[in-house]
Amino acid sequence: MDVTAVTSPAPATGPTGSLAAMAHQAWGALSYAARTVGVPAGVRGLAVELAYTAVHLSVYPWGLLDEALRPGGVHAHHRTDTLTPTERSLLVSDLDGSSTPVILVHGIVDNRSIFHYLARTLRRRGHGTVQAVNYSPLVALTGDIRTAARDLGDHVERLCAVSGADRVHIVGHSLGGLISRYYVQRLGGDARVDTLVTLGSPHRGSAIAHLLPPTLVPRQLQPGSELLRELEEPAPGCATRFLAVWSRMDQLIIPQRNARLEHPDLQVENVRLDHVGHMAMTIDPQVVHLVACRLGRTRSPRERVASVAAVAG
Repeated sequence: MDVTAVTSPAPATGPTGSLAAMAHQAWGALSYAARTVGVPAGVRGLAVELAYTAVHLSVYPWGLLDEALRPGGVHAHHRTDTLTPTERSLLVSDLDGSSTPVILVHGIVDNRSIFHYLARTLRRRGHGTVQAVNYSPLVALTGDIRTAARDLGDHVERLCAVSGADRVHIVGHSLGGLISRYYVQRLGGDARVDTLVTLGSPHRGSAIAHLLPPTLVPRQLQPGSELLRELEEPAPGCATRFLAVWSRMDQLIIPQRNARLEHPDLQVENVRLDHVGHMAMTIDPQVVHLVACRLGRTRSPRERVASVAAVAG
């Protein structure tokens, strides 16, 4: 993993700039191939990606069923003698952290089954309420990221009402991260979301979107789209913490650095992976451990107010 910020120069315009852009894209493709099949770690990462994709397809039908919305968190922990040592440790040392619900939001044409391993790990680490939600598979064909973000906001409110919590964490994979970011940044979701983790989300779009059917969501995922420009607008006072995980071996975010989140008003930590594919981000041990650690570090209301004041100032 690497948390060092890396920036890319903007491509030049005009005929010379077009040739330079093509050369840059060709070099990027060669670099991707080299780090994928040119080194043992890349070959191993590719094998894991292919194997996990096959496994995921086998459990995909199970994930079509919605998970029941039920209370959890501190209300599920009336006794500690039935908990594992790890669960008991989080409950005793950080009651707020263990009782903050975690919502998992999947990517395009996917469902909640992509989070089976991550959800189980988070529960074992002591998080009382972990729920993976499904949004309509038609979002990719006839939907709108803005509408999906509003639906996510409605779900957050229902979960808070059921659990008694006043805030949640969200982990979004691929498109799910962009939907969650829009909710937080444009629909006032930062009042509810303590931490938003995005895994391989196209914060600056992906060239792959040009190959998808020309419906609204693929157009919104194209670099420079109206929706992405809207997310670049100022977001003063946004209190949510962001963790953006991206990989140099991501085969669906092109160029891969477009999964980085860079915004002057947001509190962002970018983490780079080298040999992890797009689907495997949800099961990679380093990623799962990183997510569990970040979500276990909740902030008190006083800290959140101080954070807002620092951003506003």
